[in-house]
Amino acid sequence: TDINKEMIDQVLESFTQVNFSETYFLASIAVTVGLPTWWNIVARQEYNTHFLTRLCGGPYRGCYFLAFLIFSCSLVRDYMFKEAITHQARLDLLDCELVRYIAYGLFAVGAVFVLSSYLRLGITGTYLGDYFGILMKERVTGFPFNVMSNPMYNGATMMFLATALWECSPAGIILVGVVFVVYRIALIFEEDFTHHIYASQAQKKKATAK
Repeated sequence: TDINKEMIDQVLESFTQVNFSETYFLASIAVTVGLPTWWNIVARQEYNTHFLTRLCGGPYRGCYFLAFLIFSCSLVRDYMFKEAITHQARLDLLDCELVRYIAYGLFAVGAVFVLSSYLRLGITGTYLGDYFGILMKERVTGFPFNVMSNPMYNGATMMFLATALWECSPAGIILVGVVFVVYRIALIFEEDFTHHIYASQAQKKKATAK
């Protein structure tokens, strides 16, 4: 119908009006891409050299220090995301009750996934403790890990999308796409290396048992 075509045209036009050179928009992309890249590099260096363990006086202190850094940088990422949205045009078509309800639902479900993941894993399980040699005794299979493999990353992405929809922001939706892609790439490196860590530990235990 003509009404649907007009709505689609408005949506497409709103995305073409996104200012891709705006400072906060670029900063948000830079932090979103840089943060997982940085923590993966640091974690692998720790695994290979134990530099944070030596610097902080033990694996747990090193892990807590890295957790503090990652959490602090994540707050900066969230701030840049919100500022990027603020400095871009809104799409009034999204300013309706249906979209607000969707945003509510996404944020609530995403928050449940993130918080329940944290409660299951704890600080060391959440913040790369396995790279410090702090391994979990068994694989976590309870909620939310019985629903999906990566509830923390997926939940965080849902919360970003909820914010973008609530603010009626085409730029925010594009940034959520960046978040999604970056997390998928990070998982390729993190999951494979985590399997390597636990496989190596299992081999050491077998060798010790002999």
